[in-house]
Amino acid sequence: MTENAGARIDSRINSRIDALRDAVRDLMPRAKSDLTELVSYKSVYDERQFPIEECHRAAHWVADACAAEGLADVGLHPTADGSLAVVATRPGPPDAPHVLLYCHYDVQPPLGEDAWRTPVWELTERDGRWYGRGAADCKGNIVMHLTALRALRKLGGDDYPVGITLVAEGSEEQGTGGLEDFVPRNADLLRADAILIGDCGNFAVGVPTFTETLRGNVNVVVRIETLSGEMHSGMFGGAAPDALAALIQLLATLRDAEGNTTVAGLANDQTWDGVQYPEAQFRSDAGVLDGVRLTGSGTVADMLWARPALTVLGIDAPGVVGSAAAVQPRAAARLNLRIPPGIDPQRARKSLTAHLESHVPFGARITVETEATGAPFRSPAGGPARTAMEAAFAASYGREATTMGQGGSIPLCTVFADTYPRAEILLMGVEEPTCLIHAPNESVDPTEIEHMALAEALFLATYTR
Repeated sequence: MTENAGARIDSRINSRIDALRDAVRDLMPRAKSDLTELVSYKSVYDERQFPIEECHRAAHWVADACAAEGLADVGLHPTADGSLAVVATRPGPPDAPHVLLYCHYDVQPPLGEDAWRTPVWELTERDGRWYGRGAADCKGNIVMHLTALRALRKLGGDDYPVGITLVAEGSEEQGTGGLEDFVPRNADLLRADAILIGDCGNFAVGVPTFTETLRGNVNVVVRIETLSGEMHSGMFGGAAPDALAALIQLLATLRDAEGNTTVAGLANDQTWDGVQYPEAQFRSDAGVLDGVRLTGSGTVADMLWARPALTVLGIDAPGVVGSAAAVQPRAAARLNLRIPPGIDPQRARKSLTAHLESHVPFGARITVETEATGAPFRSPAGGPARTAMEAAFAASYGREATTMGQGGSIPLCTVFADTYPRAEILLMGVEEPTCLIHAPNESVDPTEIEHMALAEALFLATYTR
């Protein structure tokens, strides 16, 4: 190839990048409008908290949006836990690869609307960010997928350069396994050469990032009983076994003085050999108060991505207001154990259960109920999809991509890997640390939607097997 010919090819490539960049930029007002609509659906898949119809409204919206972008084969598929999976497909040209775009439309509960600075279910712009439950996790990623598809259609007409299937899960946040059961039972429906998991995010705003590992999880509820009923603390306190005190003492055995998780039978000294997470940045991202020390004896990356971590998610006990002078007969806690790649979730579940049962004080009665388990995941590097996305990230962000682990769990990744062993699985998305996913005041940086949508559009335009 001559130097002039190479320059002409580079010019055509740069022209396509610029055209897609302009198309995505022009689509951002629509992206905001779409996200406003999606955030308005209170799609928490737990009928104890919100009507399931809210999830159904969100599912229908996603299905209609996919159909409008040419993914004409659209279905709402019931799954084993009762949730609906949206599956929308359009075949590609002959011999073109097929790409599966994953996202979920269910969201976490708001955790108390009084803790929010903006309305929970109303997308609100503040200091350049868009606030609302699900704005990032994962409705921002739904909008990112749709914006990428729209940009391609704006430039190339109705056809896409690759085959595309979009699947939107309806119960990911509950961990009840609806889509995990659906995938192997419907393997041909979702078969693809590359799978883009749009439920992660960059290391920081403007830093394109591949998530290479995910921690698995074990959720249990532990219940303690000591008395037949509440007893007056003046008449019986001191000798009567207090169930709440027993629970507190039991939970204290799950971490040592440095804050390391200490579940008997689980190693807690692993190290992370990839990119490190600077302590100052983590303190800022996590909102750690001045003077409060970080927990654990390892680096931030060790503690987040390489070691198990036990979190107390909730406790059933009398509230401060309205509490009585009584010894408590029963108490309960919901626990979440995150586990790194290399630890089997069933072994972790057995170890956690055995630890709780063997450390309960006072001979109190204890029951441990397993809510859910999920396997950790490691995404292998290399392959044509990874190479194409690396180039797309560089073109969109103007810098090379980095890699990191993620403390969150997406059990479906392991199901995809087992069902489609030859498919490349790439984890990406708009959920960078300052999004505060799963917490009050969740938000998304719209520039992340824009840059990730451009990267995905470039990937879909250039990916070949």
